[in-house]
Amino acid sequence: MSETEVPQESPPNLPAAMQADPSPPEVPIPPDSGKIPSIPKITAGWRIPGAAKLRVRRWLSALHEVAELESRTREFTLDQIKKESLSLRYRAMSGEPLGSLLPEAFALVREAGRRALNMRHFDVQIIGGAALYDGCIAEMQTGEGKTLTATLPLYLHALAGLGAHLATVNDYLAERDADWMRPIYKLLGVSVGVVLTDSTPDERRKAYASDITYGTAKEFGFDFLRDRLLLRAQGRMQSDFLGEGSAERWSSKGDEPVQRTMHFALVDEADSILIDEARTPLIIGSLGDETRDTVIATFRWAAAHAAEFENHEHFTLEEDSRKVELTGRGRALVRSLPREDLMREVSLVDLYEYSERAIKVHRDFHLDRQYVVRDGEIVIVDEFTGRLAEGRKWRDGIHQAIEAKEEIEVSVPTGQAARITVQDLFQRYRHIAGMTGTASTSAPELSKIYKTPVVLVPTNRPPQRVRLADRVYGTMEQKFEAVVEEVKQLHDEGRPVLIGTRSIDKSLILSQMLEQAGIEHDVLNANEVEREAEIVAEAGKHRRVTVATNMAGRGTDVKLAPDIKQIGGMHVICTELHDAARIDRQLIGRCGRQGDPGSYRQYLSLDDDILRTGLGNKRADQLAEMGRSKAGPFHSLAKLIRRAQRRVERKHFRDRMMLLHHERERTKMQREIGQDPYLDTAE
Repeated sequence: MSETEVPQESPPNLPAAMQADPSPPEVPIPPDSGKIPSIPKITAGWRIPGAAKLRVRRWLSALHEVAELESRTREFTLDQIKKESLSLRYRAMSGEPLGSLLPEAFALVREAGRRALNMRHFDVQIIGGAALYDGCIAEMQTGEGKTLTATLPLYLHALAGLGAHLATVNDYLAERDADWMRPIYKLLGVSVGVVLTDSTPDERRKAYASDITYGTAKEFGFDFLRDRLLLRAQGRMQSDFLGEGSAERWSSKGDEPVQRTMHFALVDEADSILIDEARTPLIIGSLGDETRDTVIATFRWAAAHAAEFENHEHFTLEEDSRKVELTGRGRALVRSLPREDLMREVSLVDLYEYSERAIKVHRDFHLDRQYVVRDGEIVIVDEFTGRLAEGRKWRDGIHQAIEAKEEIEVSVPTGQAARITVQDLFQRYRHIAGMTGTASTSAPELSKIYKTPVVLVPTNRPPQRVRLADRVYGTMEQKFEAVVEEVKQLHDEGRPVLIGTRSIDKSLILSQMLEQAGIEHDVLNANEVEREAEIVAEAGKHRRVTVATNMAGRGTDVKLAPDIKQIGGMHVICTELHDAARIDRQLIGRCGRQGDPGSYRQYLSLDDDILRTGLGNKRADQLAEMGRSKAGPFHSLAKLIRRAQRRVERKHFRDRMMLLHHERERTKMQREIGQDPYLDTAE
């Protein structure tokens, strides 16, 4: 049985089997226990010849030992499990290497999972856990039980008494996974804490003091920065400067930091956090020098006049960076525009900058695509996950320019009191590992930046997912009409269909077309996040149609009704390529989970956004014109569109490498002159 066969909602109390001491559920040990369908593959990482094969042999040997120990651990009473766990903790804290404890620890966790949740770790999950302990990024397909696998390395590292952190993408998944796995940890005598966005300092301190802490990467980073600011305010810094000093001096009064040592971090959805979010630093702001009223008035003035500026005549636009720069005529227009008295103190140079920013926002940032307005605030829609990025703001005044454009309250832009990148944050941990369903295509980058090899963990059952031929049409309208026709056909057959779109506005357009065709459906996008679990739970049922942005219920599994498997399983329709092929793979991974049947097809059009980003405006305009003027379809151009996607991926990779280089150079320079690289950073 896998983790996905258990309801997502964790039980409010421990199962009865954990309150008394009855015999555990009688699930026989599989006769092939200790054997896996295929050997794990390491796609990037250890450069020493033979090192990868040696690690794989070690994992297989550990799996064999865990399988041999299972018959013994099944004889344990609940008290004996806790005593055995306490014994392992004592040995770990006495200095015995954690690697030597791995087979016993994993066998104990497997038995605790069976007793507490009736979920026995598969052999491939044991292999995944061993790879995570060794500091790898484990690629495990959708439905293979990453949440349950995480309990293995988290428990093993927690034995050292230095804490183990699991970082995921949002509060919902952090709280859900912690509550779901809590019965296993409780049976093992291990404490669990959760750090959420609205947690108080005392709640955070208690959570970090636990053996295992679940939370988001964002909160871990901000807590690190807040602690550093607190230590500086109290006149003390941690041991990487002048030493920690006497603990007695600081423990008697005043605020205390919430975090302790950064020992082990396990990153869930590792590609999303370690790659996609790596370009966005975490910043704690401080008030700028400009007066609030003047700044707000200037933002509103620039937003009101942004539409008056014409491309080429008043400004130029760089295709790659999307940077706007005013021409001579554009600057003359700025000088001629009426300004209120409050803005008389603002210099012309600043007015040019405000205008360029407003023009960029007017052209490139669109409601229900890059952001939504919720409760009078701008909330970013993450371009990679499709989820609302609560608490995040665009830098360099872009966020405030959007607020002015939407005519809501403008938040005064802030300077920087403290700053850290995701890359810096996780490189501070002594041990780091990650798991995701899509890491192989980014293996070289993960290996280069984080020194984490990428391991492809085999599936527990052979995959039966079928890829159908790509289809290319001239325009978005023609493409969506073809999608609706295919949905009609599959709907008549009774198969569930999941349709992926790139943005909220396109999901709504497609939804209207399905409604006109008389097809009942659900819409899953950042505006429907509260109903996400409910929509995903229903998506695998008979004749169910779901339109989703690329969030697609990431972190939750689509479960098929038994009769659906007989008619071909779920069908996934991708309506556009994303900037990273990994995002497309995540959507495709919604079908064919755990050996279920399923199929998918990619739909494309000659006016897709990826062509403009990857091939440039001139080539994109030519293709769009061809799509409008000539009769389609254009299926033979699918390779060209995929080539554009690869170009965008390479560009984003260069951006991240450049950011990493500049961050390392800045950090090195600041350390050389005695500054704190996280606190002494000017915007």
